[in-house]
Amino acid sequence: MNKAYKFRIYPNEEQRILIAKTFGCVRFIYNKMLGDKIEYYHQTQKKLNNTPAQYKTEFEWLKEVDSLALANAQMNLQDAYNNFFRDKKVGFPKFKSKKGSKRSYTTNWVNGNIIVRDGMIRLPKLGFVKMKQHRNIPDDYKLKSVTVSQNAGGKYFASILFEYEEEITEKKLESFIGLDFSMHELYVDSNGNCPQFPRYYRLSEKKLQREQRKLSKTVKGSRNREKQRIRVAKLHEKIANQRKDFLHKQSRQIANVYDCVCIENLNMQAMAQSLNFGKSVSDNGWGMFTAFLKYKLEELGKRLVRIDKFFASSQLCSVCGYQNPDTKNLSVREWICPCCKARHNRDINAAINIRNEGMRIALA
Repeated sequence: MNKAYKFRIYPNEEQRILIAKTFGCVRFIYNKMLGDKIEYYHQTQKKLNNTPAQYKTEFEWLKEVDSLALANAQMNLQDAYNNFFRDKKVGFPKFKSKKGSKRSYTTNWVNGNIIVRDGMIRLPKLGFVKMKQHRNIPDDYKLKSVTVSQNAGGKYFASILFEYEEEITEKKLESFIGLDFSMHELYVDSNGNCPQFPRYYRLSEKKLQREQRKLSKTVKGSRNREKQRIRVAKLHEKIANQRKDFLHKQSRQIANVYDCVCIENLNMQAMAQSLNFGKSVSDNGWGMFTAFLKYKLEELGKRLVRIDKFFASSQLCSVCGYQNPDTKNLSVREWICPCCKARHNRDINAAINIRNEGMRIALA
């Protein structure tokens, strides 16, 4: 099994220059190899198998950076290139822009070239870099690779991938819970509880608008614009970190208590593109929440069951099973079953139906 730990690192000035140079070289070799592949294919209708080594004679400055970082850029390009020819829906590889906010490179562990110890990490070409190690790494974990990245706010991170052997014993499913997606509260569970999601983006929206307005009025290429850009990026980073922290805590609480969690398999990308509530869906973070929930449950030998999105969870009476077509209207928040006269809250009733359907699938 593989597990990644992400730590913040604090390179000195010389190391920052070399990291920036590596970012640039990785981007250059990716674009150069892609351009040559396209040209060769147009001329011969065949695939070109090129490598970073053949460019080092012409571009000697490529020798100054970690060769494994260039090799990983080649592997990423080759995977993207092969995926396109395997499935046209994937899309053709695109050239990497220098103005892109994502800056990273990956290097591999070879013959002890990477060491993590005493709050420091040794990386190829960089040497030892100070690291904020907020958790201990087990001795039986085998280091595989490290991805060095820089976010839009200028902070540096090292994502360290480890390999380990662990047999997970599947737990007997005894306690079940259903979660119904809620735009404002994140979810409503089958017990009638909701986490009261703070909606961090909406809380900071006015401040964010003010800072973005200032950014739009600055002169392109000026130092003031760069300073303002960093302010906006840090504000976005804070919102994202608040949301992620909340979702981690909620998913951990649920994973520790229940053996099986049942949810609907919703298309969040399609919902986010809606003109009516796109921002609310993005601020909600339901997709991230379910991803956190899935791996936390799997680590404990538990299960996450996804119900088909066409399952009529909101229309069915959780007591007698009667399907009420009137609940297709989203404005109907409470209703009384015409068959058994049971009174239902729309969201709680849907969560109970999701739990019951998930229980049926899990125990089948």
